[in-house]
Amino acid sequence: MSRIWHSNVSLDELNARSIGTMGEVLDIRFTVIGDDYLKATMPVNTTTKQPYGLLHGGASAALAETIGSVASSLCINPDKQICVGIEINCNHIRGKKDGIVTATATPLHIGASTHVWDIKITDERDKLVCVSRLTVAILKKPA
Repeated sequence: MSRIWHSNVSLDELNARSIGTMGEVLDIRFTVIGDDYLKATMPVNTTTKQPYGLLHGGASAALAETIGSVASSLCINPDKQICVGIEINCNHIRGKKDGIVTATATPLHIGASTHVWDIKITDERDKLVCVSRLTVAILKKPA
C-alpha cells in the first residue's frame, strides 16, 4: 500500500500531542509511523491493570481508540476537517500481567466521511492480546 498520511509529522510531535490527555496518563507512546500503519506502546502497570492484576480491557480500548484516532487525524486535512470516534469494539484474547503492549493500527477503509481501523494489540512475544476495530467520522471543521 502507498503512503496514506496527509500530514508529515514526527514521532516527537505525535507524542507531544498526548500531553494533558488520557494518552499521557496511560503513558501511550507512538513508536513507528509506517507508510500505511501506526504503532504505539503502553505499559501494563498499576495505571492500566484491573483488580485481578491483568491489563484492563478499558485500557486496551483507550489504547486502540487513541492510536486509531491519531491515525485518522494524519489522513485528513486538519485545516478543513476533524475526526471523531463513533464506534469501537474490542475482543480481549489473552491476559497480560506486566510489561509492554504494542498496538498497530492499519486501515480497513479510508473514505471521505468515515475511516475504519484494524488495531491489533500484542505483547513482547508478538502474541495477540486484543483485537479492535474503530470507526471514525470525518467532519467539517467548525467555523
